[in-house]
Amino acid sequence: MLKGNKGEWSEVYTLLKLIGDKVVYGGDHDLNQIPDLFYPILKILRDDSAGQFNYSINDDLVFIDGAGVEEKIPIQEFHNFASLLLTKIKEAKGSSFRVAELENFLSQIKCTSLRAKSTSKEDIRIIIHDQKTGMQPLLGFSIKSQLGGASTLLNAGKTTNFIYKITNADLSKEQIEQINTISTRSKVKDRLVEVKKNGGIIEFERIEREIFNNNLVLIDSLLPQLMGELLLDFYTSKRSSIKDLTDFIEKANPLRYNVSNQHKFYEYKIKKLMTESALGMMPSKVWSGTYNATGGYLIVKEDGAILSYHIYNKNEFEDYLFNNTKLETPSTSKYDFAKIYEDGGEHFIKLNLQIRFKK
Repeated sequence: MLKGNKGEWSEVYTLLKLIGDKVVYGGDHDLNQIPDLFYPILKILRDDSAGQFNYSINDDLVFIDGAGVEEKIPIQEFHNFASLLLTKIKEAKGSSFRVAELENFLSQIKCTSLRAKSTSKEDIRIIIHDQKTGMQPLLGFSIKSQLGGASTLLNAGKTTNFIYKITNADLSKEQIEQINTISTRSKVKDRLVEVKKNGGIIEFERIEREIFNNNLVLIDSLLPQLMGELLLDFYTSKRSSIKDLTDFIEKANPLRYNVSNQHKFYEYKIKKLMTESALGMMPSKVWSGTYNATGGYLIVKEDGAILSYHIYNKNEFEDYLFNNTKLETPSTSKYDFAKIYEDGGEHFIKLNLQIRFKK
């Protein structure tokens, strides 16, 4: 019996919905469907715990093959069960639930697990028909659902700690202990406020883990410093959306770019980071620049509509990521940050980077 949370059931919903619709639409940066940007679906490939299964669409029938089995099912059944599952996901209470009405059908279509078996960022692979080029590419997509909790774009970890040096502050051990024990709801921000009240200047020093630092350098040589500035602004202001934070540092220009011709240095570089994070880059692994999710994202909206954002439409994909993400404060104890510490007679503090989609 299959049981999972809303995000996990959203993967099954995506499979049923796309087959039922026989087409996937592109979206703009505000999650609106672009009516004239769509791709007919020829086949969906899914790696299930029972094996790899292919769902080929032929007029009003779906032919399923894989792991020595063959099935032929009317597309209307996929459409009907997609609608049923959407209702059940919306009505569900609690973190994990079953959909008993769907179990026989899922067994029939060889869907024995909620999450696709995958070691990369792609959750589903689709062969589309590109009407502009006549090509039929196989594209891998990562599924992000708005039906459950907000998804992350870049996960927090001790790998994503940024180190800042504190200068111009003569802090006693008692003062440091007092600051480190601030436990308000906005404790990270409040601790930084106390540092500044004591005359402290907080400046980006380096990223704690070399692999993540070098991944950013691979994308852009100044990206570690740029993200260090953006992260510090997040923890010392009321700004949290990627767009608002970028707009602010674009005006402040801490890296002293020549902006006399209105070049969008900061926005361009941050969009590059977002794209690389979406399609394969992980802070803990050496990044070679090779995309895992070769198509991009499939977004399951709150109304059940599914929109595609992929590198076929690079501008829409980048704008979507840029306009729909924010920084978030993760657990300070879990990731060991936001406490002043001494090293070689100097004072430092760590801040943690986590990027999450807006709900």
